[in-house]
Amino acid sequence: MSDDFAIFSKIINERYSCRGYLETEVSEQDIRDIVATASRAPTWCNAQPWKVIVTRGAETRAFAEMLTKAAETTQMEPDFAWPLQYTGEYQDRRRVCGYQLYEAVGIARDDKARRAEQMMQNFRFFGAPHVAIITSDADLGPYGAMDCGGFIALFSLVARAKGIASVVQASVTGYAPAIRQYFQIPANRRIQTAISFGYEDLDHPANGFRTERADSDNVVTFVG
Repeated sequence: MSDDFAIFSKIINERYSCRGYLETEVSEQDIRDIVATASRAPTWCNAQPWKVIVTRGAETRAFAEMLTKAAETTQMEPDFAWPLQYTGEYQDRRRVCGYQLYEAVGIARDDKARRAEQMMQNFRFFGAPHVAIITSDADLGPYGAMDCGGFIALFSLVARAKGIASVVQASVTGYAPAIRQYFQIPANRRIQTAISFGYEDLDHPANGFRTERADSDNVVTFVG
């Protein structure tokens, strides 16, 4: 059991938000393996509300072109409301993450033009050969979204176990109407997130930093 924990911990700690990819595509079998294994996530009443659309090849590039145009010409309209605000430790962590990224790619904090350009890379999936769009059933409300969150986390970890990098992107789903129209997603499906994935470009400067995590004292309260 200690070996299992060590292996699992290693995979978790190696996972990071990858923002630079090689052109090499992931095999269909590997993608199916990732989805099947991630589907073992805990789920309320075994509902398993997640549905996944995965782009490949030229379709990834076509989708990126459409999404980039939407980002340049329309306002965000996500299916799930954005956080009302970030305060305290949440704001601090958000800022540090942003500063780490800009420093890694050589963007000064006051260079608004280059920061905006870097932001637009979200809608090109940072050059990833694939993007997965995750949807949940509207009738299941927050419980369906919670279940999908477990699936999303496992998708990233299972991919990492196969040597496949990923980044979970809420920003992409800000353009939910455009995504829904593009893929003909039914109205009862809520677009929850995107996961761009592929093989990491280890030489890309955006992949040169790692975020920190709070220690257990900051997370858990023991009673009794």
